[in-house]
Formats: sequence, structure tokens, C-alpha cells
Amino acid sequence: MRRIMQSRLGGPDVLEVVEVDVPQPGPTEVLVEVKAAGVNPVDWKIRTGGGLGDLPFSVGWDLSGVVTAVGAGVTRFKMGDEVFGMPRFPAEAGAYAEFVTAPSRHLALKPPGLDHPQAAGLPLAGLTAWQALVTVAGVTAGQRVLIPAAAGGVGHLAVQIAKAHGAHVIATASGAKHDFIRGLGADEVIDYRSSEVSTQVKDIDVLVATVAGQIRGLAEVLVPGGRVVALNGADAETVQWAAENGLRADFMLVEPDRADLERLASLAEEGRLAVHIDRVFPLGQVVDAHKLGEEGRTTGKIILTP
Repeated sequence: MRRIMQSRLGGPDVLEVVEVDVPQPGPTEVLVEVKAAGVNPVDWKIRTGGGLGDLPFSVGWDLSGVVTAVGAGVTRFKMGDEVFGMPRFPAEAGAYAEFVTAPSRHLALKPPGLDHPQAAGLPLAGLTAWQALVTVAGVTAGQRVLIPAAAGGVGHLAVQIAKAHGAHVIATASGAKHDFIRGLGADEVIDYRSSEVSTQVKDIDVLVATVAGQIRGLAEVLVPGGRVVALNGADAETVQWAAENGLRADFMLVEPDRADLERLASLAEEGRLAVHIDRVFPLGQVVDAHKLGEEGRTTGKIILTP
């Protein structure tokens, strides 16, 4: 089978298509024929900075596909089931491939209403948004939630998840993407390029901070005791600073969770959660997919199809 591997750290050009044996599922694992794989910022961060142990290794976690073999002890799935998920994160999963093995409890049945590219775009970004808003922040109806970078992979799903829980959602994005974000259900949209966000909003209950700098820059817009959930790029010092300034601050790293996947699938089936696909690339054009992603201007998700 074909799999994307890298033997050195660096830019997109370090990604190579290689031929390897099809893996076999171990106990409690399934083998999935990958129909689509999602591309996420963590992929190029690890591609350049490492974090998966010794080279060579393979990035990629999001996947949607069909179960083609079942390991010993698996009761959740059978051959032919369509599944999606984010297996093994943050350990190596190798989802940029034609076949992947995965622990069965890191997957869920694919929502029938989503095609494979849409389902592949949901796990990592969707679980990140769900766990930040629901598990950590415990968002409730009527709360005011601020979501920066709302047109991105995590952001556009976070808007919908917050709305599904009855929140008043304030989102930030460049002006060209405002109609798209309003279409997701955002109550207010702010152009971060034309004005300081901190001067446009107030009385925020929950801030989903995608980078550490947003915590210090937006702390003043939160109510006393407001909740900050830092997704990436936040260090312990910044989180501690937030706590010392009267905020409840947590740093979280997304985890594989089949129950949360099933909740996301239910929202999708109810028509309350849609995955926007910016562009689909064949597996052999993975370099182009990473180049596009690193420009930071995509709307929704980038997908690879083996």
C-alpha cells in the first residue's frame, strides 16, 4: 500500500509517498481502508518540529473509511462498517495512507449523512471544539462565547457546537468570511483586521483561545471568573497569569474518545453540525495540501483521498 512518510524534519517537501506492507490489526484493533484523511495544523507542526520519536515517521490522524479486518476481542465493529475517528493521538497513527490500524474504541460509525471527506474532516477539529466547549468549559444556554479564527477547522465547528448548546456566539474572522460564519449560526462576527477585538466585545463567559497571545490580549473582555480554554501554544506561565487575573483557565489537548465522536455524529445527523471542505487533494499531492494549509487562509478543512 501507499503511505506518506518523512525521513527528516522540514518543509512540505520532506513528505514522500512510499510503498509499505498493509498492516495487520492486533487485539482490540481494526484495519480500516482509508477513503479520506483530514489535514490539520498539528500535522505540519510535527512535520517541522518532531514529537513522534525517531525518524522516519508519518503524520496524520483524521480518517474515514471502511473496516476490512477485525482483530481479536473486537465487538464494536464488523467488516464492511464505515467508521471515522482520530486514532492513537498524540502517538503516531499514519492516517495519510491507504490502510490504517486503529484501536476500535478510538473510532465510531460514520454518520450516514456525511460522505467520507466530510467525516474525515470532523474528528480532530470536532473533538477539540467539543472537549473545549462542553467537557472543559461546560457551556450552557445563554452564555456568551468568543471564538477567534472562526472560519478555520476548529473554529467553524466550535461555532456550531456552541450554538447547539444555546450559547450566544461571537466570532472573529476576516471580512470576506463573515457571511460564511453567520451561515453557521454566529450571532456576531468581528473583523479582527479592521479593529481591535477587545474594543468590540464585552461580558464574555467563555473564550476558546487558539494561541497563547489571545489570552492576555482578550482577558479584559471576560466577566469576572470567566472561562478560558487554551487549545495550543499556551504555556503554564500564561495559564497561571490568567488564573491570577480572576479567570478560570485550562490548557487542553484533544483526546480520542468514541463517546464524543458519537455525540458529534448525532449532531451531524440532526443537521446541526456540518463540515466545510475547503479543498480535496489526492494522496500524492500531500505536499500541495500542506503548503495550502500553512498559508493559514483556508475555510474549514483540507482533505486527502487515497
